[in-house]
Amino acid sequence: MLFSGRLQPWRPLLQWGAGLVVSGLLSTAAVEARESAGGLVALARLPAEAQAVHGQVLSGGPFDFRKDGIVFANRERRLPVHSRGFYREYTVAAPGSRQRGARRIVCGGARATVPDACYYTADHYNSFYRITP
Repeated sequence: MLFSGRLQPWRPLLQWGAGLVVSGLLSTAAVEARESAGGLVALARLPAEAQAVHGQVLSGGPFDFRKDGIVFANRERRLPVHSRGFYREYTVAAPGSRQRGARRIVCGGARATVPDACYYTADHYNSFYRITP
């Protein structure tokens, strides 16, 4: 299930560049194009930076950005609805970038290091893909 208002698999390709396969891993755009039908993405298919952030979430940090771990309000209701404070967001920076950019992992659950579910977005919350092991 895709957690998005409208399915536009071409939009990320135009906005963030065409997808490439590098060292057996799919780029962000390629992951979005390939996984858009099911709304799921295997952790191993995410960019290396996203895999690293996911590991940091499970271990409790440390994180690269001051805002990592803040509450994600889910105002657009693109993720399943839960009470405020359920979701937290973490930055997935592009290689070599010192800015936060558009990529995030959002995890939800009672305990931050044991999330019920985590989601990946490459387009600043326009679409989400549930991360599977």
